[in-house]
Amino acid sequence: MNAVLVPAIAMVLVFAFVNGMTGAATATATLVASRAANPGPAVVLAALFNLVGPFLFGTAVAGTLGAVVALSGQAVIPVIGAGAFGAVAWTVITWRLAIPSSSSHALVGGLLGAALLDAGPSAVKWGGLRPGEPVGVIGILVALAVTPVAATVAGYLLERAALRLFARTTVRAAGPVRAGQYVTSAWLAASHGANDTAKSAGLIAALLVAARLTSSFMVSPAIILGSAVALTLGTMLGGWGIVHTIGRRIFPVKTIDGLVSQGSSAGVIFVASLLGAPVSTNQIVASSIVGIGLARRRWHHVRWAVVRRNLMTWLTTIPAAGLIAAISLPIWRMLG
Repeated sequence: MNAVLVPAIAMVLVFAFVNGMTGAATATATLVASRAANPGPAVVLAALFNLVGPFLFGTAVAGTLGAVVALSGQAVIPVIGAGAFGAVAWTVITWRLAIPSSSSHALVGGLLGAALLDAGPSAVKWGGLRPGEPVGVIGILVALAVTPVAATVAGYLLERAALRLFARTTVRAAGPVRAGQYVTSAWLAASHGANDTAKSAGLIAALLVAARLTSSFMVSPAIILGSAVALTLGTMLGGWGIVHTIGRRIFPVKTIDGLVSQGSSAGVIFVASLLGAPVSTNQIVASSIVGIGLARRRWHHVRWAVVRRNLMTWLTTIPAAGLIAAISLPIWRMLG
């Protein structure tokens, strides 16, 4: 067995753990910021549905991400290890700064940086779009670009509909709306779990094929469970600085806003998961909140400086994670 296989799998699981820390904050941000739930119960809810999400909604994303590196044989193993390391390092940096970043951008950037340094452009499956599914790096980047726009539009349209629906209601509607937030938050956490668990599961499946421990790419229940547990353990720790950024600093979220943000975000991530498109939960939730601010016609209440800061972080994530991965690749080669 290749000596670098175990460290590479461990690094992928660390990525799932860190991803859970940042993603959990996003899944619970509007639930907590709108005061529909306290942080403790919100995190328990997110952890539970993160765990069951991939079993409910499948792991189509695994096949998309597991095929990004086009190398064959054991040369894949240090590249994936370095790619996961680059993603972890950049995600931790942005997490410490309480900036919502994209784990999908970071992982794609890490894999790109390591693969390009290892064997040039031929080491990457560039792909494109097939009917109904993304393929390779280009397909993933298209999905990452389209889904925030979809979340902004969905947040805007649902918020306008909600404002009309609840325009003449009394305070007695607050209870059912808060209850609805629990439902949409659970859906959001399950969708996040399905999409993000599959990212790690796909890489582990690719590592096992490269090490010749399996004859074909297969995401077994054991791989799904291991990735889901790592993601869920990260979820239990959460990232409350990101909760503050998403739930309060972009636009002051109220109860009905939380319901709309969670519902629109969950719908976008759910569809992406079924199509096999890796997406960023942080990016989608933040974009839905911008849509809500626009729907309320309170342009000046949207803190555009925070939006610009988040956008710059997303744009710099791929090259930053790629650079870190490329620098670490020689060390991963030495381990093998």
